[in-house]
Amino acid sequence: MSTIQKAWRAVRRSLAPNRRQVDFVIGGAQKGGTTALDAFLRSHDALCMAERKELHFFDDEERFGSERVDYRAYEASFRPNAGHRLLGEATPIYLYWRAAPRRVHAYNPGMKWIVVLRDPVERAYSHWNMERQRGAETLPFAEAIAAEAERCQGACGLQHRVFSYVDRGRYFEQLRRVWSWFPREQVLVLKNDDLRRQPNTALGRVWDFLGVEPIDVVTRDVHARAYEEPIDAAVRERLRELYAPGIRELERVLGWDCSRWLSCAADPADSKGDVDAPAGSGSRDAPERAGVADGDRRVAGGRSAG
Repeated sequence: MSTIQKAWRAVRRSLAPNRRQVDFVIGGAQKGGTTALDAFLRSHDALCMAERKELHFFDDEERFGSERVDYRAYEASFRPNAGHRLLGEATPIYLYWRAAPRRVHAYNPGMKWIVVLRDPVERAYSHWNMERQRGAETLPFAEAIAAEAERCQGACGLQHRVFSYVDRGRYFEQLRRVWSWFPREQVLVLKNDDLRRQPNTALGRVWDFLGVEPIDVVTRDVHARAYEEPIDAAVRERLRELYAPGIRELERVLGWDCSRWLSCAADPADSKGDVDAPAGSGSRDAPERAGVADGDRRVAGGRSAG
């Protein structure tokens, strides 16, 4: 075979649609550190991440409106080579979207889930801060969470993609939904605190979970979306009380110590502004916004928000 023929075959192979099934998802939580984790995983030669972060396939109500779902568009977002052992993607709303675990299971019952959880109070404030800076939110934080239930009625029976500041922090009920479809050994739950403070230790658990060779990553801290002001202490305390039962369930089931999440004291790292987690420097194909706190890129009707 001539050099030209070999080159042409390689080009055709690269242009051919991917027929391999996706093996794992980073399913949440939004504002939890999924952008940094996605960037870290792109640095591993055995992992093929989707061409872009947040494919929003399994939360697309229009796509699942018919009885027969065409998964070719989903799999076409991957370009694996011979060295890629696993395919994965990160869409943080999958944990929150009620129908997503069932849909993921219908696609691949063997799918592995990686979930990163952040202090739910800090997550809610970070979420609100993102929507303020995007121009989607006009209310102060206290008013926004007070109005959440009424505003979310406009989602027509679905979860609201923008104003669900408090609701997205109810992690335990979201995890129970995932566990109802997937055995727990297929679900890895990480703390954002660990990913941020000891990234290589946390990533060691990820490499082991995925069954790939462990690698060390070089990290850099990225601070973005500086807060105009810290959370009001009274609002923080009310949210702590609201989240406390669910946090204690997480402690019981996961064996975690969430005492800081239950404390009314602010984490100094979070009070400075949005910090997703340290981003991997030198990561190949890293998203443009690696290290910036992640957010869903759609709004309530399923249309793109940018």
